[in-house]
Amino acid sequence: MDFKLIKKDSDSKARLGEVTTAHGKIQTPIFMPVGTAATVKGVHQHEIENDTQAHIILGNTYHLYLRPGLEVMEKAGGLHNFMGWNKPILTDSGGYQVYSLSGKRKIKEEGVKFQSHIDGSYHLFTPENVMDIQRTIGADIIMAFDECTPYPCDYNYAKKSMHMTHRWLKRCCDRFDTTEPKYGFDQTLFPIVQGSVYKDLRKQSAEKIASFEREGNAIGGLSVGEPHDLMYEMTDIVCSVLPEDKPRYLMGVGTPSNLLENIALGVDMFDCVMPTRNARNGMIFTSEGTINIKNKKWADDFSPIDPNGTSFVDSTYSKAYVRHLFTVNELLGKQITSLHNIRFYLWLMEEARRHIAEGTFTSWKNKMVKKLDRRL
Repeated sequence: MDFKLIKKDSDSKARLGEVTTAHGKIQTPIFMPVGTAATVKGVHQHEIENDTQAHIILGNTYHLYLRPGLEVMEKAGGLHNFMGWNKPILTDSGGYQVYSLSGKRKIKEEGVKFQSHIDGSYHLFTPENVMDIQRTIGADIIMAFDECTPYPCDYNYAKKSMHMTHRWLKRCCDRFDTTEPKYGFDQTLFPIVQGSVYKDLRKQSAEKIASFEREGNAIGGLSVGEPHDLMYEMTDIVCSVLPEDKPRYLMGVGTPSNLLENIALGVDMFDCVMPTRNARNGMIFTSEGTINIKNKKWADDFSPIDPNGTSFVDSTYSKAYVRHLFTVNELLGKQITSLHNIRFYLWLMEEARRHIAEGTFTSWKNKMVKKLDRRL
């Protein structure tokens, strides 16, 4: 993997960049749609590529390990072949899913023993076998195995967990560096900064992660319930430590305004289930604010979903029609809103890149954030 820093914003820490992987180039800042189980839920791959114009999508190690399983994944020739997607893929390590199974897992130095949410069977994730699993899945960018601490989190627990994540990272790197990719193209390992919402821990973790000198770095353990101001404070601290010449990936974030504020702090890559999950519940993101399409006020509104035409959907479907689809529980409604929201997030990234290039990012961002947080 290669990262080229193209331009830095003069009024913020926003950056314009380009990541090159074996499966293509990624313009940054970028949002990555989440395809947890080898699919961005309810949306065809050709729609993700052509209609939303995504550069890269995510897969999830925990879910793919359980189903379809590694034997099927290897027979298919890896995740790209399995799902029919020939652009870059990033897989997370399963650490967040294990975190979310708080009642069904035990964390020890060796790794994490957990029960499957599907059938209750017991499994063990270690730094070593998570590297092996991600080799078999075959994503372009893979994540180190870490512990994602909850919020709120006791300082001493956060510190203990952070140090264990660092020890696990050493084991991940050792395993990754002594194994080969399976499908004829290189993979890249990103470490993850932890430390909860404690300034000293975040700084210490960022310094430790940077010392491993991998090709990119991630920031984890945020967007887990902490106030947005704390998220931004931690991101700012971490970005001031992580090297400038490598991409920075903020995991699991977030709302449209979260993305813009974190771009201003120096983040390059984002992912979140919010565009598609919220879409399936009738929440639509637009350049003027957020719409709950189920509300009766849209029943006879025949205007486009977003009057500014941020997605291809806007020239085809009215608010009234999409509301009707939700009212009659027609699956097409969820598909339209999912496609719109993903495209809107990617449009927002395109606009951010354009304004960084033109030197107008900060003024544009400040105007957009005020509108994005409105409920229409």
